[in-house]
Amino acid sequence: MFERPETGTRAVLVGVNFGRPEHAELLSELLLLAKSAGITVTEVVEGRRDRPDPALFVGSGKADQVAEAMRATEAQIVIFNHDLSPVQERNLERRLGCHVLDRTALILHIFSQRARSGEGKLQVELAQMRHQATRLVRGWTHLERQKGGIGVRGGPGETQLELDRRILATKIRNLEGRLGRLEKSRGLQRRARQRGGVLAVSLVGYTNAGKSTLFNVLTGAGAYAADQLFATLDTTTRRLWLAEAGQVVLSDTVGFINRLPHTLVAAFHATLEETVQADLLLHVIDYASPVRDRQMAEVDKVLEEIGAQAVPQIQVFNKIDLTEREPGLVRDEYGKIERVFLSARTGVGLDALRLAMTEAAQVAAINRTGDIRADDADGNDKPIDETDDGME
Repeated sequence: MFERPETGTRAVLVGVNFGRPEHAELLSELLLLAKSAGITVTEVVEGRRDRPDPALFVGSGKADQVAEAMRATEAQIVIFNHDLSPVQERNLERRLGCHVLDRTALILHIFSQRARSGEGKLQVELAQMRHQATRLVRGWTHLERQKGGIGVRGGPGETQLELDRRILATKIRNLEGRLGRLEKSRGLQRRARQRGGVLAVSLVGYTNAGKSTLFNVLTGAGAYAADQLFATLDTTTRRLWLAEAGQVVLSDTVGFINRLPHTLVAAFHATLEETVQADLLLHVIDYASPVRDRQMAEVDKVLEEIGAQAVPQIQVFNKIDLTEREPGLVRDEYGKIERVFLSARTGVGLDALRLAMTEAAQVAAINRTGDIRADDADGNDKPIDETDDGME
């Protein structure tokens, strides 16, 4: 079975260029991911192919080069900047004689390190089990044995692999049940806020764009923030007072990344629900990043995947202190603020963001008043049923 790499583990990274323009960016991200996990990178092996090798992903010659790099640098594991099939992973481990991680496994490992709340730990555990369910063929030396007979655990004729799958499926169902109960509780809290007319705002963005730093500056929450990928994982919610709009509920959510594993998106459904149900999204963008357009597109893709693409959004360009950009805001043709330029670290431009949230809260209040009047006219004004989702 896969063993989690300890801090200080030495690793060789492997990146294969299949002719895609984002190859260099993804490889740079892999280096940052390894650093965030506390892994020491001893060497990076690159190659170019038209398509992955079915057996080894990189082909036998490149696999031998990776093995030589491991021996020369005394590395203990190999990390691929791609998603490997269970067969490729197993064949590589046999050929290299070490544990092999793909990009998804590395991200799951980082998430397991960063989860602090009970719900966050459950979500990560669920994602890991779903990932493991596709890889039961690897590392299990007893799978060829078949158990059968009266009184033998697993039933007559049930292979160890079938038993392992059944046990894992049971664990996954139990985790899904526990997370479902937590999601129901979160939904009740959200509906209470909606009845109180409180504007719900969620911070979203690419990992390391500065969301947590901005969250701390606005709310004084003291949430952990660091210059690393996935510095914070658990969603944090605080109330924020705006002089001309009243109370606002601000949530700091998990950051996104290129090729965010689907197992994580599915497992973090309850947490990401805060984003889907928000009245306003603040899309925090690293203005100093040379690939910010691609990062913005990746965030929008994930928002569409979770069903949040229709939620009103303001683009918040952060880290302008690293550039020559002046703080300020940009309005669209209808006078609505659509972009804000600021630095969460220095505090310049924060007034423009507060103004944007104030205007959004005022518009939301007007819309709610109009909805109530419409209900009164139709005679349909009644309490929201606790069994529905509280949405119009």
